[in-house]
Amino acid sequence: MTSIKDDYLNYLAKFGPQEKRSMFGGTGVFINSAMFAIVTPNSIYIRGGNDLDEKLINAGCEKFRHIKKSKTATVNYYEIKNLFLAAQSQCDQLVEQSIAFSCRDKTFKSSESNRRLRDLPNMRLTLERMVKKAGVLDVDTFFNVGAVNVFRRVCEHNGQELDYKLLWIFAGAIHGGHWQLLSEDHKQQLLDEYHQPTH
Repeated sequence: MTSIKDDYLNYLAKFGPQEKRSMFGGTGVFINSAMFAIVTPNSIYIRGGNDLDEKLINAGCEKFRHIKKSKTATVNYYEIKNLFLAAQSQCDQLVEQSIAFSCRDKTFKSSESNRRLRDLPNMRLTLERMVKKAGVLDVDTFFNVGAVNVFRRVCEHNGQELDYKLLWIFAGAIHGGHWQLLSEDHKQQLLDEYHQPTH
């Protein structure tokens, strides 16, 4: 005989290939690496988001609470056990919307537009702050302005010429590798460009 938890996992399986991991004292269910459901021994929860929250609340779904020793954490997942038992077609629609939202959110979070300067090779939080203070606020601008001009702006902002190693660090970040892997020729080109008079 299958358990209630198995019934929930079997139900979710029809929505596409999935991965499962232990999460919040239950099982987290993922599609395309995006988590959209939590299954516990006694219940089933799906992820909310945007207007889906309102639909789930209107359908009488309670938020998932994860109790840790003395603290209770509320996460953005809603119990759909009653819908699963009494309103399967509505339940199906909500699960599909939850999967679509979770996958979109995952894609956005790993996309270029959401990358941080500190996540680039060679960069770290202190360098991100330095670059932002010089007016280069995001990864797109950093790539568009280019290593030499970013270095120039940082030097101007600091009121002095800084160590050329910083120029190599910026160039490596743009090329996607460690600054020590830049060839001497490449470094010289960067220096020549930096020393060219700006108009």
